[in-house]
Formats: sequence, structure tokens, C-alpha cells
Amino acid sequence: MSTPRTSTSSFMSRRGLLAAGGALGAGALLTACGGGSKGSSDGDSDSASGPWSFKDDRGETAKADRTPKKVVAFTGTAAALHDFGVECVGVFGPTIRKGGEPDPQAGDLDIDKLTVLGNAWGEFGVEKYAALSPELLVTNMIQGTELWYVPEESKKKILGFAPSIGINVTKVSLTQVIGRYAALADSLGADLKAKEVTDAKDRFEKASETLRKAARDNKGLKVLAASGSADLLYVSDPGVYADLAYFKSLGVDFVVPDKVTGGFFESLSWENAGKYPADLILLDNRTAALQPKDLAAKPTWAGLPAVKAGQISPWLSEPRYSHAGCAPLVEALAEAVQKAKKVA
Repeated sequence: MSTPRTSTSSFMSRRGLLAAGGALGAGALLTACGGGSKGSSDGDSDSASGPWSFKDDRGETAKADRTPKKVVAFTGTAAALHDFGVECVGVFGPTIRKGGEPDPQAGDLDIDKLTVLGNAWGEFGVEKYAALSPELLVTNMIQGTELWYVPEESKKKILGFAPSIGINVTKVSLTQVIGRYAALADSLGADLKAKEVTDAKDRFEKASETLRKAARDNKGLKVLAASGSADLLYVSDPGVYADLAYFKSLGVDFVVPDKVTGGFFESLSWENAGKYPADLILLDNRTAALQPKDLAAKPTWAGLPAVKAGQISPWLSEPRYSHAGCAPLVEALAEAVQKAKKVA
């Protein structure tokens, strides 16, 4: 995103915070589907054996003599491509939880059939990546043109093996990001008219209308999107995260923090956790974020009106950007908004 960088170290600290320490990804960060279909300026795949190209959100065009088949992607990205009908051979990013079960960002991926190059921030097996003979690398872009979960120290070597694509997921609407991934999948040979793809889109659109109605019927309900850590409560700016921006466009009334630093959220000490009155809390449910059971011992958390009313809903702040991935999230929020009472 467009947040100015004061120095490499400060930038990297914010980047790491988004991924792990602060447990707040953007995009979580995401109009009509835009760009990147066959025969367009943003994507060109006339045949499986002919020249292929796709213009990404850095303004760079990835090119190959034929449509890439050996695609490696950030886990959530691979899950989105899978939903559109494109399979990856390898992934990097949160994939497997400590207990062995798939991370939520893995979506419907069969992780047993994938080569996992790294499961946490900073992990990327360069040699394993090279051994896959990759033909394309794809990931999100959270801040500026930095490729999400591609380590800075090994980026040059990694990008030397295959073309890369970055898709922006901040300060744009969710539907725009989904549209970009649909266009990329299309260029890679996916059938966007397949029943499972069109059914997922119908479900997403139906869920969106349900959320619009719920927000209208419960007008004035104040919703706060946040993530919890041991020392801080991070209150997210809904204008930055693609999903929150979309929910806001449907009428959801979000708390907008007034002291955002680093471009994504306001950091509150637990003593000040009640700064913003809210009736419903969307709480980041990713692995690195503290969950309600972890926060129960914090008096200021327990004292929040929404917490006392039991009005807390899970928030996957880094969704997989497909209709199939986002439809259940929209449905869950619609249900939460429908049931919530004004308590703040």
C-alpha cells in the first residue's frame, strides 16, 4: 500500500507485525471484476501451448512461452486459485497448524499433495522451491509492491527462478481483488463457467444482499474489527482491508480509529481497550492472534459491552480471495449483525 517508508528496518518491523506479532494482515485485508482475462491487456492465454502473459498490480507483466502449470503461491492465494480451478504445486505461508490440521488460510487445499516451502513468517525453502522447477510465483501485496511472505533477504534469488505476480489486496474492494484472481485463473486455463465456480459466485452475491438487508434492519449497530495480543488491542481501519471496505459498502457501520499508525490499525494498550464503544466485535481468528478464551483474564476485555453480551464474531482478516472463500464469511457476518443488539 501507499504508506511511506521511513527506513528499511521500520518498514520490515511493520511488515512482520502484520504477519505475526500484531496478528493483523491486511486484507484481510479485499465494483465489478476487473482486468486480466484471456485476450485482454492484463492477461493473454490464447492456447495452452502458446505464449502467455499477465500484467500484475505492480504494473509488471509476467511472460512465458506457454501457460504456466507449475505454480507456487502464498497459501491463501493458492486456496483462491484452487477455488477457481487452478492447482498449485507448492505453497508458502501459514498452511499447517501445530496440531497438524490445515490453517484456515489453506481453504479447501489438499495440503498432503502440496510441497510446503515455509509455514511461518520468514520461512521459504529456496532449494525446495528450485527443485519444483517453478514456472510462476503468485502472492498478495499488503504494503506497497512487497510480495507477501517472500523474505526480503532471499527475494532476489527466489525471483530468479520464475516470473512472479503480485495482487494488491489493500485499499480496494473485496470484489475487485476476487476479480483479479478470477482473471488470473482464467489466464491460467480455468473454466470460470464451471458449475462450482458460478454456484460460488451466486452464493457470494446472495450472502452480500443478506448482509445489506441485515445492516439496514439493524441500523446504528456499531461494529469494531480488531486483533488481540498479549499487550495490545489492534483496532483495524475498515478503509484499508478489502473485506471490511466491502462490508462497509453494504451498510455495516464500522468503528474508524482516529490514530492509525503504520497504515492499518490503531494500537491500544489494554487499559484503553474501551476507547471505541462497539456493539459487535469482529475478532481476528488467525493462529497468531489471541482468541476470546485467551483474552478472558483481561479485565478491560471482559468489561467491554460487546464481550459481556457475547457479541463476538470470528474474523479471518486474511481471507482467500474467491467467491467460494468469501461467501461463508459474508454469511457469518450477516448472521452476527442480524442477531446483535445495541449494547454500547
